[in-house]
Amino acid sequence: MLETLRNAWKVEETRKKLLFTLLIIIIFRIGSVLVPAPFLDTQVLAEWMNANSDNNALGYLNLFSGGSMSKATVFALSIQPFINASIIVQLLTYALPPLERLSKEGEEGRKKIDKISSVFSLVLAVFMAFAYYLTMKNAGAVQYTKGFEGVFAAIVIMAVFITGAMAVVWLGNRVNEKGIGNGVSILIFAGIIANGPTAIMSLIEAAKNKPNPYVFVDLFVLVFFVFIIGFIVFMNESERRIPIQYAKRVVGRKQYGGQSTHIPVKVCMSGVMPIIFANAFVSLPMTIALFFPPDTAGTSWWDKFYAGFTNIFSYRSPVYAIVLFFLIIGFNYFYVSMQYNPVEIANNLRQSNGGIPGIRPGKPTSDYIQRVLSKITLVGAVFLGIIAVIPSIFGAVFPDLGNLALGGTSILIVVSVALETVRTLESQIMMRHHKGFLE
Repeated sequence: MLETLRNAWKVEETRKKLLFTLLIIIIFRIGSVLVPAPFLDTQVLAEWMNANSDNNALGYLNLFSGGSMSKATVFALSIQPFINASIIVQLLTYALPPLERLSKEGEEGRKKIDKISSVFSLVLAVFMAFAYYLTMKNAGAVQYTKGFEGVFAAIVIMAVFITGAMAVVWLGNRVNEKGIGNGVSILIFAGIIANGPTAIMSLIEAAKNKPNPYVFVDLFVLVFFVFIIGFIVFMNESERRIPIQYAKRVVGRKQYGGQSTHIPVKVCMSGVMPIIFANAFVSLPMTIALFFPPDTAGTSWWDKFYAGFTNIFSYRSPVYAIVLFFLIIGFNYFYVSMQYNPVEIANNLRQSNGGIPGIRPGKPTSDYIQRVLSKITLVGAVFLGIIAVIPSIFGAVFPDLGNLALGGTSILIVVSVALETVRTLESQIMMRHHKGFLE
């Protein structure tokens, strides 16, 4: 990776793209940390977030925003509205025929789908800004809440958050046009990396307060961190290759076909999407309990049931980890089924005079591809489940480090974005160093 960055820095055009990407990241971090929204007491909000965002959706949103949500800055919503809108539109592409037709129209269709995602992200930004305002109001962080002043403050605060969310999308698009890598992924990467110093400080503080166990725990965390990164890299690069043999055919005096190739099937083709979906579902009970807290001192059956139910879905509960693990497997199968259509692949192979050695064309080919996909999907789903439940296990074994940003989702995103960016740099360097046939 360092060699790739060094070689990229030597090329002027690539160096300009790297510097432009770095500039966008700096602007994003300034808006996420140093520019707070007006009419808010950020100190009260930070204390409330630290006390109430341990095991619910607010914790994940704050993690992906680089801590800007707990600071109530201009970019507090970060890229989340656009991510959610893109996921929903992508799912609707497979459910609604008009969107499915747009997805098959090439570049023009993709631009129209991007516009639909942008409009939908604006709608989600309005909803999230309103919900975030109510959360801050309930936490006592809004300075003006009554009369005309309260209405004006609410409008200004929500407008700032909505504008910030759209500005983040604009920054991501600029990275796509003039920078390196995927703009949205780069901004998420920057937000997660920004939590690194906080995680390191929590390790140091735990070792200072309780040196006997936590000195060894810190060493274990460092070794484990290196191991899990290597494991993620290995699984991201793993693939199952289905061999394909094309039949020979003679046209005039020329012979076509006859070559052998393969269909690569990635083990982790769905990425982090199943983890994001599963986390959103499994953290829903604790998020509801955040706005409607259970009465632990109540004696009625409802109070006891509600308190027990929210306790079961606590971040450190074994039930939480088990439900999360199986939800990830289910969502992984669902996401892969939308990406791969074995019947369509088999039909395309038959039309191009290709086939899998030892497998008859048509339905036997589609059944074989389906069996391969089922096995590969199970391996990838178990891998994602293990990565996702690691923080729960770690928090249960070491309660003092329960808030450590060891989230499997964050580690997986960071490593995946780093690998994708390095591959992009390598491809651009190869294009500029490739010798033409005239030389």
